Amino acid sequence: MTDYDFIIVGSGAGGLSAALHASEHGNVAIITKRGALDSNSNWAQGGIACVTSELDSIEEHVSDTLIAGAGLCNEAAVRTIVTEGPDRIAELVKWGVHFDQKEASDGHLEFDLTREGGHSQRRVLHAADATGRELTEKLLAAVKERPNITIYENHFAIDVITTAKLGFVTEDRVLGLYVLNEATQEVVTFRSDRIVLSTGGCGRVYLYTTNPRVATGDGVAMAWRAGASIANMEFIQFHPTCLYHPQKRSFLITEAMRGEGARLIDNQGNEFMHKYDPRGSLAPRDIVARAIDSEIKRTGGPCVYLDISHRSADFILSHFPNIYRACLEVDIDITKQPIPVVPAAHYQCGGVVTDVNGATRIRGLCAVGEVGCTGLHGANRLASNSLLECLVISHRAVDHMLRKMPIGKEAEQTYSIPPWQSGEAVDNDELVVIYHNWDEIRRLMWDYVSILRTTKRLQRAAARLRNLKREVQEFYWNFRITSELLELRNLVETASLIVECAIRRNESRGLHFTLDYPEKDLVREPADTVVRRY
Repeated sequence: MTDYDFIIVGSGAGGLSAALHASEHGNVAIITKRGALDSNSNWAQGGIACVTSELDSIEEHVSDTLIAGAGLCNEAAVRTIVTEGPDRIAELVKWGVHFDQKEASDGHLEFDLTREGGHSQRRVLHAADATGRELTEKLLAAVKERPNITIYENHFAIDVITTAKLGFVTEDRVLGLYVLNEATQEVVTFRSDRIVLSTGGCGRVYLYTTNPRVATGDGVAMAWRAGASIANMEFIQFHPTCLYHPQKRSFLITEAMRGEGARLIDNQGNEFMHKYDPRGSLAPRDIVARAIDSEIKRTGGPCVYLDISHRSADFILSHFPNIYRACLEVDIDITKQPIPVVPAAHYQCGGVVTDVNGATRIRGLCAVGEVGCTGLHGANRLASNSLLECLVISHRAVDHMLRKMPIGKEAEQTYSIPPWQSGEAVDNDELVVIYHNWDEIRRLMWDYVSILRTTKRLQRAAARLRNLKREVQEFYWNFRITSELLELRNLVETASLIVECAIRRNESRGLHFTLDYPEKDLVREPADTVVRRY
């Protein structure tokens, strides 16, 4: 058993920034199931939305966020996160993060801000079209300079250990984690009273996604099994513009390109977005994704196109160098040709219910970033608010845990954690079955729980997922665990939560659009969909 003052699960922007802050107060373990740079944050292209210009204001950013959230944002949380954003940006700059700059009219350098869908002002800070990579690389470099932070790569967090799971009833608090060391295939125990889940989202629940391979809903599933509340999982954001090409099926075309004038067109070269929204190609993502889905079905074509070729080649190469290179690898020159695009699962707006400090209902357990649900995003995330949330909530979560559980103050009662029991499990030689179940989950979620939904489709998904959960549980208890089996277990749990929440919402709001209830419910007050295991 290994003891730490803080355990951070995940190595994206939220996890790394939480680790840096926590390391000023105690020793820290970062648990990550792949390499330290394998995270959703590292794939982020667009940037960080934050008020840094005199032409912008906190009130405008708050207003844009509330409008995009379709009535389900927690305004107090929105205001806190937006207000504290500039301090976190200053902290990033101190840690060496470089954002693109330009020369102002009076000669001084200022942030080269861009605009994305749903924003009324230019307020998105970026590092060309690879902001996430710049952010995570610099944060990881800062982490590696801290001797009291230990990174455990290729370690898969299996489950949160709580007093309730051990059978105690006086209080429910975290005690540690069971973790699979993938190199040795041994399950080890990490002990801590302070655990931060920063595991990202669940994009791999769907067949087509912009997310990396690691995004299998691990944090949501772990928190659910531990007894945390889960909310609003029906709100899965589909990014409107994923490159449509068989060789690059998960390559995102950033929304910042539309912010810089790129136009969505059909196969005849005609713009179509103004038929769906007066904001055209800069409408919020849910509207654009549904519009593209509608155009594809209307025309019978496999995709639509995003065209920025009317901008100069120099502008395109300086602002979108990575997208230019990636498209050129498949013979698409974006300075001369439109880019074929389709919607793909992108971001999980719901998650583990937390307050604005990232705190869950379980003492000592916090959730930060995409895995959590603070109320910032509501029914639809405003573009580039996600990295902002990671930075602000990770800072607040560490401060919260230090207030509630000061380091050095002994707990009134200590608990003995039993070692991991593998029982009569044997080696699994049926990997093909795991892969088949994985594929089936992703296909049924894409077919039945995608951009447009119906009650009948959701009920079909629920029925099949019930059977799949039984199969996966049988595998879990009868065979030695592997990372593939753990991901499948989390995938089916997260998919079931999405379907459960979607079935409960009998209206169309934000990212949840059902043909059986195509309008918002105007009779009842907008409410979160909250589910809890016990």
